[in-house]
Amino acid sequence: MSTCIALLRGVNVGGITVKSADLRDLFVDLGFEGVRTVLATGNVVFEASDRDAADASALKSRIERALGERFGYDAWIVLSTVDHVARVIDAFPFDADDATRQPWVIFGSDEQVLDELEAAAADLDPDADPVARGDGVVYWNPIKGTTTVTPFAKLLAKAKVKPSTTNRNLRTLRKMVG
Repeated sequence: MSTCIALLRGVNVGGITVKSADLRDLFVDLGFEGVRTVLATGNVVFEASDRDAADASALKSRIERALGERFGYDAWIVLSTVDHVARVIDAFPFDADDATRQPWVIFGSDEQVLDELEAAAADLDPDADPVARGDGVVYWNPIKGTTTVTPFAKLLAKAKVKPSTTNRNLRTLRKMVG
């Protein structure tokens, strides 16, 4: 068995409401074991057979299709493993314990978009809007209370970026792997 993590994009915002219990039930109905949701922001930790996990693309498509059918929306997820997310957490390049900051990880399905985010961040104030590239992610550590107003936040909201990324706070990720 492989421990996987599904990060759903756009759940419980913008009119797409999915209760954690219903989300858990869907993953159980799909045949996964050890299913648990973390917070109400579309985070699911589950055990998949090694055979299912070996074909991540097919597994991702299967989950997205089931989400769309059950909850009536165009579902998109980032599918990862607990091991990968643990490495992402360990590689966070900023001071994750700085109480004046909000440590974020941006996951994406399009490496080019992640590269473009990193390149665009080079023109930003690194003290106010620190950004760094990681393995399939972009790290971001803005000042607390500025996560919707910084120049990088505005980049994340652009139509080209939004459909292929989903953001998680580092503390939420720790709860998933912990």
